[in-house]
Amino acid sequence: MYQFTDKNGYTVTYSYDDHPFSSSPAHVFILTRYNGQWVLTQHLKRGIEFPGGKVEKGESTVEAAGREVMEELGGKVGELIYIGQYKVDVEPEIIKSVYYTELSSLTPKPHYHETDGPVMVTGDILKERFKDEFSFIMKDETVRLSIEYIQHELDGGKSIG
Repeated sequence: MYQFTDKNGYTVTYSYDDHPFSSSPAHVFILTRYNGQWVLTQHLKRGIEFPGGKVEKGESTVEAAGREVMEELGGKVGELIYIGQYKVDVEPEIIKSVYYTELSSLTPKPHYHETDGPVMVTGDILKERFKDEFSFIMKDETVRLSIEYIQHELDGGKSIG
């Protein structure tokens, strides 16, 4: 497990273990790629970030991840891979399951839920995420830990930009 303090001063605990904080968390966060590029969304208030959001009543986290990716990117998830889970020690507590997927398709939409749609990012996402136009969510350790997991566990140790 990893623990750090986020920009708001809250303690965040991240784990690659299988659902260590909740078997049915209320939020999902999905790292997405398409045709070798990272696909993020332009959130209307926070800036550029990976898609994610709340799990709706009667929905699994897998279903929520697919819905959020479609709403925010116009993307259809391919294989959805569970990476880990993190919790933010705030009241009420926030717990998110983190997933990774290579999108099987990306189709423009007339409207995107709470976002201006997809933003393609090439280059080193671990460096790019510190630019001003990126959301505060992108700058904390959850993104770094998730990208490193993808690089080492899913991509066989090769750098994925």
